[in-house]
Amino acid sequence: MTSVKAAERQIKALARALKERVDRPSACPIRDVLDQIGDKWTALIVVTLAQRPHRFGELRRAIADISQRMLTQTLRDLQRDGLISRHVYPTIPPSVEYKLTSLGRSLLVPLVSLIHWADQNHSAIRTSRSEFERQAR
Repeated sequence: MTSVKAAERQIKALARALKERVDRPSACPIRDVLDQIGDKWTALIVVTLAQRPHRFGELRRAIADISQRMLTQTLRDLQRDGLISRHVYPTIPPSVEYKLTSLGRSLLVPLVSLIHWADQNHSAIRTSRSEFERQAR
C-alpha cells in the first residue's frame, strides 16, 4: 500500500504534469473522467457488474434506491465511456444484459482501494459530520 507521503509526492508530480490540461476544463482528465466515475451510482453499478453480467431488472433490484431513470442514464454513460457493454438478445421480449468491459474491469483496481478506505474511515467521517453539524447549530 502506498504511504501518505508517497501519495503526496505522486499528487504533486501529477499536478505538475497535468497543469496545462487542468487549467483548461475541456481538456482536464480529472474533471472529464472523475465526473462520471465519481458519482454515487457508478461505483455501485461497477461493483455489481464485477460479480457477473446483469440484466436491467437485476441491477435495479441489486441497487434498491436507484430510480429507473437514473439507472438508465448511468448505464448509458458507462457504455458511452467504454466501461460496460450492452448486449441485446433476440428474444420476445428482447433481453438486455450489461457487463464490464476490460476497461471497466481495470477500474476495479483503484475502486477496491477506495472501497477499503471508505470502509475503514466511515466511522470517523460520520463522527466528523456529526461534530460539524453540532457546531453549526
